[in-house]
Amino acid sequence: MTFALEFTLLILLLVTAAGAIFVKDLISAVLLLGCYSFFLALVWAWLGAVDVAFVEAVVGAGLATVLFLLTLFGTAPKDNRLRRPPPPMAAVIALPLLGILLLYAANDLPEFGDPGSPASVHISPTYLEQSYSDTRTPNVVTAVLMDYRSLDTMVETVVIFAAGIACALLLRRQTS
Repeated sequence: MTFALEFTLLILLLVTAAGAIFVKDLISAVLLLGCYSFFLALVWAWLGAVDVAFVEAVVGAGLATVLFLLTLFGTAPKDNRLRRPPPPMAAVIALPLLGILLLYAANDLPEFGDPGSPASVHISPTYLEQSYSDTRTPNVVTAVLMDYRSLDTMVETVVIFAAGIACALLLRRQTS
C-alpha cells in the first residue's frame, strides 16, 4: 500500500509538471502548477515534514496560484497564449540524463527513518535532549525553527515578505 501511494504521488507530480511545461494556455499552466504544488505538499506531509507541507500548500498551491491568476486576468487576452520556440536539443538530452544520475545517486542516501543516519545520530539527539533547557520552548520543531535556525527562518520570512510586497506593487491598480 505504501509503495502504491508513493508511486501514485510521483506519477501525479510528473504529469502535472510536464503538463505545466507543455500546455500552451497560461491559465491552464497556472492551474497545473497549483496542482503540482498541492501534490508536492502531500509528498512533504507523507514524509513527515508537516511544516514544509503547510508552507507549500499555502504559498505554492494557494497564494502563488491566486497571484498568477490575478496577473493573467489583468493582461490582454492575446497575451494568454504562449509563443515559445522548441527547447534546445542539448536540454532535451541532458535533463533526462541528469534525472537518471540523480536517481542513481539517491541510492547512497540513508533509508527513510533510519536511526543510524547521520542526522539521527549527530544533531537530532542534541535537539531532543537540550531544546527545552536551551530555549524554554516545549515544542522541539518550534525550538529548531525559531531558536537554533532563527537567522535562516528570519531570512526566509524577509524573502516571502519582500515577494508579497513586490506582488502587491505589481498588481495595484494605476489611477490616472
